[in-house]
Amino acid sequence: MALSDRSRESLLPSFLYTSSARSFAAAARLPVSAPAPAAVGGGGAPIPIQAPAEKIEMYSPTFYAACTAGGIASCGLTHMAVTPLDLVKCNMQIDPAKYKSISSGFGVLLKEQGARGFFRGWVPTLLGYSAQGACKFGFYEFFKKYYSDIAGPEYAQKYKTLIYLAGSASAEVIADVALCPFEAVKVRVQTQPGFARGLSDGLPKFVRSEGALGLYKGIVPLWGRQIPYTMMKFASFETIVELIYKHAMPVPKSECSKTTQLGISFAGGYIAGVFCAIVSHPADNLVSFLNNAKGATVGDAVKKMGLVGLFTRGLPLRIVMIGTLTGAQWGIYDAFKVMVGLPTTGGVTPAPAEAELKASA
Repeated sequence: MALSDRSRESLLPSFLYTSSARSFAAAARLPVSAPAPAAVGGGGAPIPIQAPAEKIEMYSPTFYAACTAGGIASCGLTHMAVTPLDLVKCNMQIDPAKYKSISSGFGVLLKEQGARGFFRGWVPTLLGYSAQGACKFGFYEFFKKYYSDIAGPEYAQKYKTLIYLAGSASAEVIADVALCPFEAVKVRVQTQPGFARGLSDGLPKFVRSEGALGLYKGIVPLWGRQIPYTMMKFASFETIVELIYKHAMPVPKSECSKTTQLGISFAGGYIAGVFCAIVSHPADNLVSFLNNAKGATVGDAVKKMGLVGLFTRGLPLRIVMIGTLTGAQWGIYDAFKVMVGLPTTGGVTPAPAEAELKASA
């Protein structure tokens, strides 16, 4: 079935992903012949289809800045939006006797704190996860390119999953350093009524109580939660999206509309998010426990919660929350990239050189 002119103009073929290829395509403006019935007044005359104007050169400083901005919008807004779910989850982890289930947890919060209580801790959530998202997505794009260059074209393609894993892990180490102080205050505000109203009074009170280094008391469990989560988030997303384009779509990615591509980004992100929640949940329980109790240790958490509780307490709610969260994050991130003229993430076809070699063979 022929595509409309508007649909054609919205395409971003994968062979235009590199800056050199984009420059060549822009200069050449190669025509694409339309079917005869679609022509107007000129019979079967070819209709020139111009590729979308790329505003940002791939892997330039501006490219990484755009990815950083996309990460801020992606993570900050989505985490703030699910603050009520996060609030119930944290309290279920800390006080399961009182917060026995998702529905009863919302009921307890509504009764004790009113509707406004559902968004307690939204400021440290917004700022903390905006900082984390900036580092997570910005440095992931940087490290993915960096490790690919070290491996070389052949090994980068052969071991692409390892590159996704290494790039995302490297990025998350940095991202968690930015997140940790905000996460510590957020958990304390959300699980200890009366501790503070939010970040402005909660941060100085936390520092007076436990010192500035106390803000990083949970950094190791946070790495334990976030690094496996992020490795799963990026590697599984890239793999799932590639499989969707390869096996579920009737046409290549370059022939899919931007709306379709963003829908695939959301679907791939949601599926990846389910895996992320399962992998990172034990460490999430540890982070909540350690940030809630002064002087608590990992051993104390395991002793009180038990191994089974460590893996399962609050898990169903977290699967729903993280699945939706991750799907929305990838959707927003890729929508931002499209808005500034960049391709969506994942599902990239072979590079031009490889395609030309195959065609000439």
